[in-house]
Amino acid sequence: MVNLGSYSGRKSLSTVTLLFKLPYYTQWGQSLLISGSEAVLGSWNVKKGLVLSPFHQGNELIWCGKIFVPIAFTCEYSYYLVDDDRNILRWEGGKKRNLILPEGLLEGEVVEIHDLWQNASEALFLRSAFKNVIFGGDKNLEPETSSGALQKNLEWKDSIVVQFVISCPYLEVGSSEMPWRGAGVAIPMFSIRSNDDLGVGEFLDLKLLVDLAVDSGFHLVQLLPVNDTSVHGMWWDSYPYRELVVDLASKSPPNYIVLSDGTFRLKFFPQEMPWRGAGVAIPMFSIRSNDDLGVGEFLDLKLLVDLAVDSGFHLVQLLPVNDTSVHGMWWDSYPYRFSNTKCLFIQNVDYEATMAAKLSIAKKVFNLEKDKILDSSSFKKFFSVNEEWLKPYAAFCFLRDFFETSDHTQWGRFSHFSKEKLEKLVSEDSLHYGVISFHYYVQFHLHLQLSEAAAYARKKKVVLKGDLPIDYFDKNGQNWGFPTYNWEEMSKDNYAWWRARLSQMAKYFTAYRIDHILGFFRIWELPDHAVTGLVGKFRPSIALSQEELEKEGIWDFNRLSCPYIRQGILQDKFGSLWTVIAANFLNEYQKLCYEFKEDCNTEKKIIAKLKSSPGKLLWLDKEDKIRNNLFDLLQIVVKLLETALSGYTLMIALQILLSLQNIVLIRDPEDSRKFYPRFNLEDTSSFKDLDEHSKNVLKRLYYDYYFCRQETLWRQNALKTLPVLLNSSDMLACGEDLGLIPSCVHPVMQELGLISLCIQRMPKIAYFVIQQHCQAPSMWAIFPLQDLLALKEEYTTRPAVEETINDPTNPKHYWRYRVHVTLESLLGDVDLKTTIKDLVRSSGRSFPVTVGSDVQENQNNIAGLVKKQIKNEQEKISMVHLNDHS
Repeated sequence: MVNLGSYSGRKSLSTVTLLFKLPYYTQWGQSLLISGSEAVLGSWNVKKGLVLSPFHQGNELIWCGKIFVPIAFTCEYSYYLVDDDRNILRWEGGKKRNLILPEGLLEGEVVEIHDLWQNASEALFLRSAFKNVIFGGDKNLEPETSSGALQKNLEWKDSIVVQFVISCPYLEVGSSEMPWRGAGVAIPMFSIRSNDDLGVGEFLDLKLLVDLAVDSGFHLVQLLPVNDTSVHGMWWDSYPYRELVVDLASKSPPNYIVLSDGTFRLKFFPQEMPWRGAGVAIPMFSIRSNDDLGVGEFLDLKLLVDLAVDSGFHLVQLLPVNDTSVHGMWWDSYPYRFSNTKCLFIQNVDYEATMAAKLSIAKKVFNLEKDKILDSSSFKKFFSVNEEWLKPYAAFCFLRDFFETSDHTQWGRFSHFSKEKLEKLVSEDSLHYGVISFHYYVQFHLHLQLSEAAAYARKKKVVLKGDLPIDYFDKNGQNWGFPTYNWEEMSKDNYAWWRARLSQMAKYFTAYRIDHILGFFRIWELPDHAVTGLVGKFRPSIALSQEELEKEGIWDFNRLSCPYIRQGILQDKFGSLWTVIAANFLNEYQKLCYEFKEDCNTEKKIIAKLKSSPGKLLWLDKEDKIRNNLFDLLQIVVKLLETALSGYTLMIALQILLSLQNIVLIRDPEDSRKFYPRFNLEDTSSFKDLDEHSKNVLKRLYYDYYFCRQETLWRQNALKTLPVLLNSSDMLACGEDLGLIPSCVHPVMQELGLISLCIQRMPKIAYFVIQQHCQAPSMWAIFPLQDLLALKEEYTTRPAVEETINDPTNPKHYWRYRVHVTLESLLGDVDLKTTIKDLVRSSGRSFPVTVGSDVQENQNNIAGLVKKQIKNEQEKISMVHLNDHS
């Protein structure tokens, strides 16, 4: 690349003029600029990019910018929408544009670059799921703005050279049966006219070069003689005609034009409708085959891929395949326990038995072949590429097993990480290196197996879709201890940790689901001492300032932010025990008003004191008068606490916790003049005892905090982080956006080209539900394997509860679902496969279409119609040409 800093804003020897043009409608205070790889375009610093100026051309607003560059100039660039301070409001989707100037340019010549804004949704088909799998092959389907082959013939030295770049991602590499490939491109119509003629002007003797490039789009090159004040060009691939207007009356008319004119379209071609496919979803551990060992194996995916192909599917979706081993027991089965997707050890169904059997076999084989494997070139290559995560992972496994806990605070001198400690732990000279290398060995073989399955899926044109968890659960199986991501700190190395995760996933998957995508906009943050989630706040969020509250007439901040405990409340909650509770847990700071003592002013402190307080004998055997109401109100909280407390002590704990949460505002621990409205504050007795003015103010501020004031902040937060993920690999990405969704989420996902999720709740008839989903307009329809098996009565013998993979209300849920029929049996079930395939194909979701099918026959008819229309157009042109010369 050439450093162009010295060329910016002035002409220099051996330079040419680059003129960029882009149609785009903006709002007041918005403008467009170009940022690129060279200094003249800011070296990717948007603040220093080339600012464009607008002008009207007919009904369009065109943004234009000019730079002077060397004749051999090349660069990458993108367009950005910015505000008056050059803050980015929006940027183009897809990959960066690539510009290579034509050969043979002369000093002072002008090259016009006509672009269209690239939407992220248009770039979806350039992701590896389509580019490398469904449409096949390794060739790049993305059009490049490259003019290196465009040279003027000496006979046409006064002509304009125009290069048309049209993207056509639907081309399947190597296909020879796509009837439309030549229909709109190999035989295009191109006519020109001047401003003074009437109707269609005189046709000139033009030379037309058509370059049909299946790997990078269609390039239509046209030579236009410069002998009039303006030239209009029209060409045909659909209605309305595409049109190019060249102003030859300007001081510097262009010598070359590079026109990027969007995607190929054909009015009569059925795939003008959005591409749609279908797939099947099943956890890895749920698969059953004849050769597995108590749990699904990676190589079983090859059988699942065969079943998908036979059923007309192009996608197989899995849950995360990362290591979740903490206790070595069944509750380790939760697939979102840890978020290091680089570790490939799978979840298990009969966890203890399967884990014991597999580890026993693996260790015996390891002892037999460890020298051979660890000395092999393939292992050394694997280790070299992955040692950044492989060493810490092996060290973690060793310490977890040695100390019999995953709680790193219990690891003695290894409780705090350092690079020196890590290197000593994994040293080949250490006595325990055999244990360390065993973990290397297991990960190496899992890599080989998953790689083999992934390659098989690509060969069969099946997308393998992985899962990216955003959080993990602590050693007790709860995520109350989950640390909030420090996005500011992560941004310092451009989110290297996230990029590494995505790069690792892309070795095996060509699509992935982002779990809980809301976490990239905002996350519900709890203080470390919390047991329940009621006293949390959004991070990031704009707090209520003390000044803001004071302007609204809110003054008593201690009253609103401290637990509201009055004698009447204690009597209602605890009856005759209220005095005992008050004596053990509370101080009376003024008459009939209480506050918690220092040793029990958090939820965790309360639980600890309930277990150890001498006063617990007074309530151990009391009748539980409020059990039913509490269980109805706090089912999840009860389940979180019942392992620590039991019986009536649990009920007492819940009542005390409710008292602790009886606040209206949460004071920010880092800034005492900032507050956050407590979730469901209207349910608290503290709120109910306020005057009407305060209630109305706080209700309005509550609604504003949760539903209005954060939208811009959350949008900006997501636009900092999500593009980094999406640009870390070329996998197709979708986001799990279910639940209470802020209004900023879907526009951001659409802007970034992130596929959204839609699900149907509580369906009753399996066949018609699947049919509905197949016929939906979504890009993908993905079905749980259980739903597909419900299409045949003999597979529906088990109770529905046994077909459930996850129970979100139960944090101790055992993820143990296994398909009760082997993949080999399903592959032999012609009736089931035919039923599924008919549903998929009748909805137009099967691709490519098999020759001889009704759809293929329909396409052949359409192709014939297209050819006939092209012939008619050509005949009209010939008649006009003859009439003009008669």
